This record gives sequence, C-alpha cells and structure tokens, in this order.
Amino acid sequence: MSGRTGQVGSELEAICGRCGEAWHIVIARNADRIAQVQCGECGARHRYRPSAAAAAEHAPKRRTPSRASPARSRKIDARPVVEADPSRPSRAFSPRDTYQVGDRVLHPTFGEGVVQTTQGATKVEVLFEAGTKLLVQGRGGG
Repeated sequence: MSGRTGQVGSELEAICGRCGEAWHIVIARNADRIAQVQCGECGARHRYRPSAAAAAEHAPKRRTPSRASPARSRKIDARPVVEADPSRPSRAFSPRDTYQVGDRVLHPTFGEGVVQTTQGATKVEVLFEAGTKLLVQGRGGG
C-alpha cells in the first residue's frame, strides 16, 4: 500500500462492477470522502464502493439526538482563481497525463475545470463548478 489510506494516489480494496473485490487506486476525493477510484485489475474508473470489510470498519457511529445545531458556515477560499489559458485546448482528464496551471480539463464526473495548482509530480488541484478537487496525475500505465 502506498501513502495514507484514502488519499489521492493511495491503494485500497474496493468493489469493482467487473472484477468484484479488487485493489484500486484513489484518483479523486470530494471533501472528506473518496469520490472516484481506478481498478488495479481491469483499469475501470468508477465511484468508490468499499469492500465489505472496509464498510464495516468505517461505518458511522450512532449519535444520540441532541438539540438542533447552529447552521454551519462554509469556508471561503481566499486564494485567487487561476483563469483558463485560452491558447491551450480543453483535454479529457486522465490520471496518466500531467497538467500545468491554467490547463482546461474535462472530467467525466466533475465536468469542465481549470488547473489551479500542482502538488509535486503526482497531484493537481482543479477548480470545477462544484468546487475544487484534488486529483492524481502522472500515473504511468504499466
């Protein structure tokens, strides 16, 4: 296993519609949960479906009802937004490709976005209409 479980680029066990229970690579996160994985056996990309063991281990604990909690405020990102570079064409997102700040990408789940930052050679932060997502990049096939 590489890295911390559940982080972009890490490996974990999940259920693939084609292969059943198999090892997968996390390719996208949405806030505090895994959004998309890629099967290590057949290469299929799909939403994360935890294996039976992982689902039981990470099941939410029951809370006792309490008085209504106050409305939570959303965190506002103060960083400036990087605009798309019109000289570069929009590209279909692939975890095997590498991206630069300003590149336009078309993601199968999140839609069209603009690369905001790169984090080393393996991660890229992309701003989509639904928010900023941290995605894996430069994962060579093999």
